Formats: sequence, C-alpha cells, structure tokens
Amino acid sequence: MIIYRNFSSVQADLKTGTITCLQLVDQYLARIDENQHLNVFTEVYADEARQQAEAVDQKLAAGTAGRLAGMIIGIKDVLSYAGHSVRAGSRILENFTAQFTATAIQRLLDEDVIIIGRQNCDEFAMGSSNENSAFGPVRNAVDPDRVPGGSSGGSAVAVQAGLCLASIGSDTGGSVRQPAAFCGVVGLKPTYGRISRWGLIAYASSFDCIGPIANNANDAALLLEIMAGPDEFDSTVSSQPVASYTSATLPDRPLRIAYLRDGVESAGVDKSIRDATQLTLNELRAAGHIVEPVDLSLINYLLPTYYILTTAEASSNLSRFDGVRYGYRSQGDGTSVMDLLSLYKKSRTEGFGAEVRRRILLGTFALSASYYDAYYTKAQQVRRLIRQETERVFEKYDFLLSPTTPTPAFRLGEKTDDPLQMYLADIFTVQANVVGYPAISIPNGTDANGLPIGLQLMAPPFAEGALVALAKNI
Repeated sequence: MIIYRNFSSVQADLKTGTITCLQLVDQYLARIDENQHLNVFTEVYADEARQQAEAVDQKLAAGTAGRLAGMIIGIKDVLSYAGHSVRAGSRILENFTAQFTATAIQRLLDEDVIIIGRQNCDEFAMGSSNENSAFGPVRNAVDPDRVPGGSSGGSAVAVQAGLCLASIGSDTGGSVRQPAAFCGVVGLKPTYGRISRWGLIAYASSFDCIGPIANNANDAALLLEIMAGPDEFDSTVSSQPVASYTSATLPDRPLRIAYLRDGVESAGVDKSIRDATQLTLNELRAAGHIVEPVDLSLINYLLPTYYILTTAEASSNLSRFDGVRYGYRSQGDGTSVMDLLSLYKKSRTEGFGAEVRRRILLGTFALSASYYDAYYTKAQQVRRLIRQETERVFEKYDFLLSPTTPTPAFRLGEKTDDPLQMYLADIFTVQANVVGYPAISIPNGTDANGLPIGLQLMAPPFAEGALVALAKNI
C-alpha cells in the first residue's frame, strides 16, 4: 500500500487509473483501524466517505471533478459539518449535532474534497499537548509515549501517520503550527481574517484562525487558496482578493530575513533546536540572502498578553454553554429539584474539563469590574505595542524566522501539573496571533531521538504567497 505524501502524486495516479478514490478511502480506513492506539479520530465517516468517493470517481470519469478531487482530509472537532456531531473535545457538547457547515469546510466540499472523519483536539482548542480532551490524549506517531502538541494534535498526527492526506485545524496561539512541529509536518496559520471563522467554535474570537496541516507547503497553500476569501456570514473576514498561493514566487533579489536572537541563543531553547535553526540560517546566508538577528523588547510580555486576552474572550464566548438549550445537562444528585443557578453551576462544572474551567475563571477575573483596567485594558495596550514593534521589524525585513517550539515533543503527563511550563511551549507561536500576521511551521530535521524539529517563518499580513514560496525553498 502506498502512503501518499503529496496531492500531485494522488492526482497523477487517479489520472492513469492506478487507483480510484474509493480504493484510496479504503486504504486510509484500514490505516485508521491499524492506528487506533494513537487516538486520532473521535468519529470516522466510513460509509459516507465511501459514498463521496464513488461520486467523485464518477465526476473524474465525466471530467467534471473539482480541484480537490482525490484529496482525503480530516477536520478538527471544532469545525461544524451539518448533520454531524461537533464536540470541541468536551463533555459539554454531548449529543450535539452541527446545524450548518463551516464556510471553510463548505468551500472544500464544493471542490470535491472527501472528509474521512473528525479529529481529536484539546477541549475548546485550549492546550499545547492534546491531553485536555474528553476523548483522552492523542499520541505522537514517532513515539506514542510523547504528546503530539496541541490543540490540533489529532489533525497533525493524522497527517504524520498517513491516516489522511491533509487536515483542517484551528490556530489561536500556535495550535496548528506547534503540533505540526512536534509531528514533522507543515502547519499554516493565515493572516487574521483571511479565512472565514463562520462555523468554527470560538475560543478567542480576535485570535482564532482556521488553517491547514499537510505534508508539504504546496498542499497547504492549495487548501488555503480554496478556503480563503470574503464571506457574508463573518464580518471580520477580509475582502482582499485571494492570490494564487500555489504559484507564488519569491522576488528576484536577495531576501532580507530577520531571526529571533532568543531562538538560537537562549539557554531555554533545547540545544538540538538551536543547532537545527542555526544550520538553516547558515544555508540561507550561503544562498545569498541577508540574515540578521533581531531582539523583541516585548518578548517577555507576549505570553501574559496572550493569556489575559484569550482567557477574557473565552470567558465571554463559553458563557453560551449553560446546560439549558443544548449539550450536557447536569442531573444533580437526583434527590432534589435544582434551581436555575445550580443547574448552570453543576452543568458547567461537570461538563467542562479542568483546563477550560481554569481559563474561564482567569478570564472572568480579568474582566471583573475591579480588575478590568489593571489586566484587560493593559493587555490590549501592550498588544498594540507588540504590533507596532512587529511592524517595525517588517519595515526592514521580508520574513521573521524562529524555531516553532523551544523543545521537541515532551512526554505525556510531563507538564500537566505545571500549567506555566505548558504555556511556555507557545512562546514562539503566540506573536503571530497577537498581531494577526501569517506564519508557517515547516519540518527542520530531527533531534538525536528522532523527534521532529519545526522551523517557523512569519511574514507581513496577506503575504501568504511569499511565505509558502520561501517554505518550499528551505
């Protein structure tokens, strides 16, 4: 059985009749079955995927198939797909069925993508290790005793282990890029507002982005190209025209590339990652590009700003899950009738996991009357300063380069008792979300244990084409 690692080879084999979409689906289903120990899928759409495959095979024969005919993907459990359950990795959405399909997913379906199932993730996309799911942790295919990264861990492992060709995840502070780095695949977070968030279960609305995870930059670019663009259901989406990201090229001159000095010099970054990043920098210099270090004076404020603002937005967004209208409802102790307030409290306490409860409480505290100015207002001001500092970097440089993560994939359970250590796993990825810029994580070798290392590239807003072009050249 061939494990396809790029869409062009799938298309070539479909064209010559070496394989059909139906055979492809059956191969993926067999692999999903063999790799159940990785706990990647919360639901597999076996019969439905076969039906879709048969329909796409007919379209291919008739010459009417869309651009994604033959691409088999999985979707993260925070994206709505009409008629299918969506749980956001939580008990609170037990037995809930999506009433409509997310715009991004609908655009892929319109181009004949085949969805093979729904992928496990940290509850409400809150986490850096995929250990916070009501469905249990996802395991890294390289070493099942290690985490895959989060929150789109299931989506990254699915691509890594060849359980589908690509996945659609979401990225609020690195949730597409960090698991891509831990799993040795490509994860792309677009500019904020490039892809409609309609149908994405919100965690922090001014940070959330839908993004593709694939084996290579070209497949990620193709998925982005199809999902991007204006949408009447999302007022925050950009109306800028969508470029042809797959055919984008770099300017015919030496590139000016800044790299984060802390990423290659800080003792807090694993030596194998510092060495791998330095090696790439040396290669870029040797290719004739201008490669210079930069310091972000506000780097120590990135994580506090991110966590104050995202928990505040989560506190507001997650107030809709109350056990009354849909989802999980507490039965109480069965001996007395509960009043409305008790129903809310019990349903939310039993329905939400520990990390989600922690973030709701932190966010509610930051938004409370006594502390609103001290925390929330201050964090918004610092967010603006971080954006201004990032803009100054990009006035001089085309790209900002750093490791994606400070360490390779850590062991399951290693950081669960220390939330602060867990949050530090996002140190290099949150900047792109705080400022709304596009960023991509690409594989950058492995450490002595064979664990993948990721390299992150960031570009100015709406420069996804250049980002992908550089990713292909590294």
